[in-house]
Amino acid sequence: MTNRRGSPTRAIAPRTPASRRLFAARALLPDGWASDVLLEIDAAGTLARVTPGAADASAEHAAGPVLPGMPNLHSHAFQRAMAGLAERRGAAGADSFWTWRESMYRFVARIEPDDAEAIAALLYVELLEAGYTAVAEFQYVHNAPGGAPYADPAELSHAHVRAARATGIALTLLPVLYAHGGFGGAPLGPAQARFAGTPERVLDIVRRLRAEADAELRLGVAAHSLRAVTPDELAALVAGITALDATAPIHVHAAEQRQEVDDCRAWSGRTPVAWLLDHAAPDARWCLVHCTHLDDDELVRLAASDAVAGLCPTTEANLGDGVFRAPEFAAAGGRWGIGSDSHVARDPAEELRLLEYAQRLALRARNVLASERRASVGGTLWDAAARGGAQALGRSAGVLAPGAHADLVVLDGNHVDLAVRDGDAILDALVFAGGRGFVRDVMVGGRWVVRAGRHPARAEIAARYRARLERLLS
Repeated sequence: MTNRRGSPTRAIAPRTPASRRLFAARALLPDGWASDVLLEIDAAGTLARVTPGAADASAEHAAGPVLPGMPNLHSHAFQRAMAGLAERRGAAGADSFWTWRESMYRFVARIEPDDAEAIAALLYVELLEAGYTAVAEFQYVHNAPGGAPYADPAELSHAHVRAARATGIALTLLPVLYAHGGFGGAPLGPAQARFAGTPERVLDIVRRLRAEADAELRLGVAAHSLRAVTPDELAALVAGITALDATAPIHVHAAEQRQEVDDCRAWSGRTPVAWLLDHAAPDARWCLVHCTHLDDDELVRLAASDAVAGLCPTTEANLGDGVFRAPEFAAAGGRWGIGSDSHVARDPAEELRLLEYAQRLALRARNVLASERRASVGGTLWDAAARGGAQALGRSAGVLAPGAHADLVVLDGNHVDLAVRDGDAILDALVFAGGRGFVRDVMVGGRWVVRAGRHPARAEIAARYRARLERLLS
């Protein structure tokens, strides 16, 4: 595999037609923990059979407890390279999401396709090593620096596909429609010229990538937000992707910031989530990202829609967005998953821990997100996020069950914080012990992509990332 300028990029070995058998002394199955589980994986990377209580010495033995891999439902990969660069107080002393956005605009203005590929590759290695097995890339940078279109409108989308192929992570790529700078069709500002597109241009990117789609590459679309698209443009985007693939995921930012909510109400008389529920009819294909500011009616209606709420706790905390009403949403039957968004953190346990801790701080209570069915907070969080994330990515994953992709995580059975732990106590330790090194091995679609805690191409990918970052920050 080479990048667009011909530089070699070592990739995870291509899939070869072979089945695999993995034996786990303990594994987390859809109905709970089970012992002596034989996982039989077919040549397509799918779980063919899952048998608890098995005795098979001929199978490969997992080195610790086995979990479903975690899908990451929201990523802006390029922002990995600016993590930590916007943590200085501005002269006006009133820093917010909107001042952070200006820093992001300045950073993204310099990124070339090779930079995007190098950043995404390192990010995807880091995600895999932490226990993420798939990622939804919310890809809204389409044009060259200065705003001129590339000859191939999918130029930067191809860069993310190359990065995913090189690392072995499963990718749901979401080319993003970003057409306006504010509600009601306001023109884009100069700093937003790299994002500019039309519904047809976004759909053209999807068409150009369809020949590459396979078990590890899923395609969908996203509208950046209601402030960035008109109702007609949103309708055209949804109709267009539905004509191409009636099961394709559809994502959108919604109700992340109070100003966004107020501006939407001034434009339409409705909040962003209420407007989407009234006019776009989101269903199980949809993921509404953030949903930080929901009223009671929106919360109940969103839960009933079967759409996924995409929660990004570390980014939402970093940007000062607010706290999602997680206990009420879960009580209403809402589906949710987690994403690392701006990648100030790249660890699913950290996202889940902060999700629970934010509720504890807001409500002055403990163990808020445990369910009536499951007393363990760690167990409740991992299971819900894995299932909801898989739905948002349009990927049959998130559970260890026949027919699902063999996306799984093997924890280090010798980790000190897992000593004398069993069942959901394992997940409570993973999420709340706060240590490193829990994840030992990671499999995506039946292939090992992390062994003994390390990705095989980490050194090469990190070196390329450092070289590109030196150029970007010079």
